[in-house]
Amino acid sequence: MQGTKLYVGNLSYSVTNEELRELFSNYGEVKQVNIVEGRGFGFVEMSNPSEAEKAKEALNGSNYKGRTLKVDEARPPRNKERRGFRRY
Repeated sequence: MQGTKLYVGNLSYSVTNEELRELFSNYGEVKQVNIVEGRGFGFVEMSNPSEAEKAKEALNGSNYKGRTLKVDEARPPRNKERRGFRRY
C-alpha cells in the first residue's frame, strides 16, 4: 500500500468519528477521521502506509455494529470538470 488514507464503506449511519477512530487505533496512530454524514462511508488517515495496510487487512470484511466493513485504499478525488465544461 502506498498511501495512508483508507476508504471505509458500509458503515452504520449511527457510527461516529470517535468510534471509528477507536476501532482503527488498534492498528496504529490515526491522524484523521471523516465520516460522510448520511452516506454510510468515510475516510480514515493513518500515520504511515504500513499501519494503513495492517488496518485494511484486519478490518476489511469484518463485522462492525452489524455491518460488514469494506476497507480499501482511498482513491484520489475525481476531477470536477466534465466533458468540455469548465468551471471558472
